[in-house]
Amino acid sequence: MKAGVIVFPGSNCDRDAYYALRDVLGYEVDYLWHADRTDLSDYGLVIVPGGFSYGDYLRPGAIARFAPMMDAVREYAERGGLVLGVCNGFQILCEAGLLPGALTRNIGLKFICKPIHIRVENTETPFTQHYRQGEVLTIPIAHGDGRYVCDEATLHQLRANGQILFRYCSPTGELGDAWNPNGSLDHIAGVANERFNVLGMMPHPERACELLLGSGDGRRLLSV
Repeated sequence: MKAGVIVFPGSNCDRDAYYALRDVLGYEVDYLWHADRTDLSDYGLVIVPGGFSYGDYLRPGAIARFAPMMDAVREYAERGGLVLGVCNGFQILCEAGLLPGALTRNIGLKFICKPIHIRVENTETPFTQHYRQGEVLTIPIAHGDGRYVCDEATLHQLRANGQILFRYCSPTGELGDAWNPNGSLDHIAGVANERFNVLGMMPHPERACELLLGSGDGRRLLSV
């Protein structure tokens, strides 16, 4: 497997993703500079990492969506290439129109950084094929703008098509406001596009690839 990790000014999770892919999973990995428009045809996976691209000016992901590399990512996704956006990467994919909805300020208006639990809602995708339906994962979050929102028609479509891949939950899989760290609509932690080759999620699977870090639950997601 050959994977690419995009680097924006302000990225701070690109190295985490690079380490997880190369040193844990054994992939061949390249950094992809935001200002380039690289041909991505040879890559099996492209990651849009977390961080604060362009300092989160205007709003998270609003400037990064215009980066030349994002044009290449859009073309790559249209050809069926696998794209994973994590945290700020999720925000960028929504801003770029590759995923529906938007990420807004956490309901408590505070930055949250801690391990949380998410429930696997659909295992029939390239990203979730190694999980069990309803399995509860422990994955860390680190964001201030992670509250997922969309209109009613979009939410209906996401539910009907099985595009909600992860929901925030209790350690035993129950849904509830107490387990929804940012107030996301319908407890949504991650959504896919209609073709299931583009996934955006706020939790950081690249930070949960080794038990030494507290959880290895993210490793199977990256094993596409």
